Amino acid sequence: MKRLKRIRSQFKMKETFILRDFLALERTTLANERTLFSYIRSGIYLTLAGIAILELEGFQNIKCLAFILFGISLLLLIIGFTRYQILQKKLNKLYADITTEQKNNDID
Repeated sequence: MKRLKRIRSQFKMKETFILRDFLALERTTLANERTLFSYIRSGIYLTLAGIAILELEGFQNIKCLAFILFGISLLLLIIGFTRYQILQKKLNKLYADITTEQKNNDID
C-alpha cells in the first residue's frame, strides 16, 4: 500500500511557476524519453543474443537460455513502457495544473 502512495503522490504547487521550474520539467521529460529508449535498446540486445544462441550450431544444449533471454527482453519492454506512461501522465497533469494556474493569475 505504501508503494501505491509513492506512485500516486499528489503534488500541490504553493509558489508561482517560473522559468527554472519549466526547464526542470522539460529536462525530466527528456530524461523519461532517454530511459524508455534505454529499456528498448536493452530489450533489443537481449533479443539479438537469444537469436544468436538459437542460430549457433555448438550451442544447441543451452537453447533454453535463448528463450529465457526472449522472456527477459519482453519483460524489459513492458517495464519500460509502463514506467514511461506513468511518469508521462504525472508530467501532463503537472503541465495542466500549471497552465490552469497561469490562466487564473492572468485573470487576476
